[in-house]
Amino acid sequence: MATSYDTPVVIDRSEGPYGEVVLRRHGALLQIIANGCFLMDTSDGRSERLLVDAAYDALDGRPDPDVLIGGLGVGFSLAHAAADPRWGRITVVEREPAVIGWHRAGPLGELSAAALADPRTDIVEADLLAYVNETSDTYDALCLDIDNGPDWTVTESNDGLYANAGLASCARVLRPGGVLAVWSAQPSPEFEGTLRNAGFQRVRTEEIPVARGVPDVVHLAVRPG
Repeated sequence: MATSYDTPVVIDRSEGPYGEVVLRRHGALLQIIANGCFLMDTSDGRSERLLVDAAYDALDGRPDPDVLIGGLGVGFSLAHAAADPRWGRITVVEREPAVIGWHRAGPLGELSAAALADPRTDIVEADLLAYVNETSDTYDALCLDIDNGPDWTVTESNDGLYANAGLASCARVLRPGGVLAVWSAQPSPEFEGTLRNAGFQRVRTEEIPVARGVPDVVHLAVRPG
């Protein structure tokens, strides 16, 4: 006999500034859906951990580096960064107020409560592209996890982030020798070329093994010193 856990159950549905966002439970998992597009769930977190760790490792031992995380999501990246005392300031930019609320006063707080209480952590409600264009703050690392990758964006407005102008804005908020790390659901050789054309150095791609199908990847690039 089928159980109620076989069908996802909507916990909250919100009409945000960029469309509909939904938090639902499927068995033991929590899932975020944006405009009908599955974004992420709480099943694993390996990709998010690698995103943060690869960015740190590429900094070659820089002391107390500050990190900007693009996208709060289910909180894996934030939680992993906050669990590592080697990071300095941890800033997360999230454009959906509902997602922030699900962490501060909702079910996703199970993953992020300790990280949100960390004095190094700051949550900024803003569109990431607008933030990197306007902020006067700079960081040692920028970890992007706001889309399914540069070739599979959640909204069309995000496309510009992965083009030359958007990457120039990313470089602007990075300190010399700073690292840009971009999560993607699939490898993108074309994006590697775009990173090089935008002036980044040491461009490479790390794969995240998956049970089946095309591996997730993290694209890494360094702003020249």
